[in-house]
Amino acid sequence: MGDSIELTLANARDSKMIHSIDLHSVTGGHGGGEHTQVGPGQEKTITFKALKPGLYVYHCATPLVPQHIAAGMYGLILVEPEGGLSKVDREYYVMQGDMYTTRPHGAKTHQDADLDKMAAELPDYYVFNGAVGSLTKEHKLTAKVGETVRIYFGVGGPNKISSFHVIGEIFDKVYSEGSTSSIKKDVQTTLVAPGGATIVEFKVDYPGQYTLVDHALSRAGKGAVGILEVTGDKDDSVYKVGKSR
Repeated sequence: MGDSIELTLANARDSKMIHSIDLHSVTGGHGGGEHTQVGPGQEKTITFKALKPGLYVYHCATPLVPQHIAAGMYGLILVEPEGGLSKVDREYYVMQGDMYTTRPHGAKTHQDADLDKMAAELPDYYVFNGAVGSLTKEHKLTAKVGETVRIYFGVGGPNKISSFHVIGEIFDKVYSEGSTSSIKKDVQTTLVAPGGATIVEFKVDYPGQYTLVDHALSRAGKGAVGILEVTGDKDDSVYKVGKSR
C-alpha cells in the first residue's frame, strides 16, 4: 500500500482487436480503462497509487467487455497492507471464469464465442485458471501435512458468482471480498462475485487429494475442478477409516 506503480500496456502487432485494462485497485480513469485503449502494435502508460490494501481483479475494458473477459482477459493484483501479510508455507493464485461457445461442451475443435448465450448467462464451461483441467494434472496444487496454504481466489466472470469450497477442508481464515482488514474464521464455503476476490488460508492436517470446486456442483462437470495434493504421514486422531462389513 502506498506505492506508485507505472504500468505500460502493449498490444501485439498481429493482434486484431483493441485491448485495455481496468484495475479495480485503481482510483480514477475508469480504473485505467479510459486511458489504456491500445490498438494493435501500440502501447500506453499510466501511473497510479495503490491507495487501499486488498486483493483486486483486473480485466480488459474494451467493448464488448463481457466477450473479452470470457476469453480469459482477467487477473489479480495484490496490494499488501503496511508490513505485508503474515508468512505462510504455500501461496497460489486461482481464478474462475465462465465461457460461452457456439459448439457443445467438450467439442474437440475451435470454439467461437456465442454472444447470445453470453447475454442469456448460459455458460458451456466454468474454468479455473482459464482452461478445463488446468489445476488437475501437471499444474495441480501441492502441500505437505502441517503446512499452511493461502489461496488468492478471484472471479473474472463475466457473469457467474462462485461458491468457493475445498472438499475435505475448512478455511481457517477468509479475507472477505478481498479486504485484508475483514477476516472471518472457520468458514466452509465463501461467495465471490464476478469482479470480486477473496483470500483463504488453511492448515493441512491430513494427506490426500483435496478438490477445489464451485459448490454449485453441476459446474464441476463443466470444468470448475482443481486438485490440492497433500503428502505426509497420516494422523488417525484427525481421520481414520474403520472396518467395512
